[in-house]
Amino acid sequence: MKSGPSFTWFANAASRAAGRPYAFVLAVSVLAVWAITGPLFKFSDTWQLVINTGTTIITFLMVFLIQNTQNRDSEAVQIKLDEIIRALEGAHNALLDLEELDEDMLDKMRARYRNLAKKAREDIKAGGHDIGCDELEAEQDDASKPAPAKG
Repeated sequence: MKSGPSFTWFANAASRAAGRPYAFVLAVSVLAVWAITGPLFKFSDTWQLVINTGTTIITFLMVFLIQNTQNRDSEAVQIKLDEIIRALEGAHNALLDLEELDEDMLDKMRARYRNLAKKAREDIKAGGHDIGCDELEAEQDDASKPAPAKG
């Protein structure tokens, strides 16, 4: 279910406002007023319930607003990274939408890149360089297979 433009606008505005210094000052001020009024209300259960209920409700609502904003930001970053991968010559297009893979596939891909990093460090120690576009292990395996006969 997609959120409408008004919710998106509200979520963005609320997330930006909550992250500003004045929001922190406001929160501290509310706590100070609550603490100062303690003796007036004889530190009653109702007095304590007011702050507990208020902070719980605000926290509950903010979790959803901030998560909505983070999800959209994360999706935008992924799209931008996908475009960079797509546009770079020699980049592996198999890395597009990598975030959609299951955990086992991500672990296998990560292991391949760890091996590339290890090889690059060994090349540097041997006086070489680490610039280039080495192929992924799976692609190297494919390259070692005989090419299909041309017909």
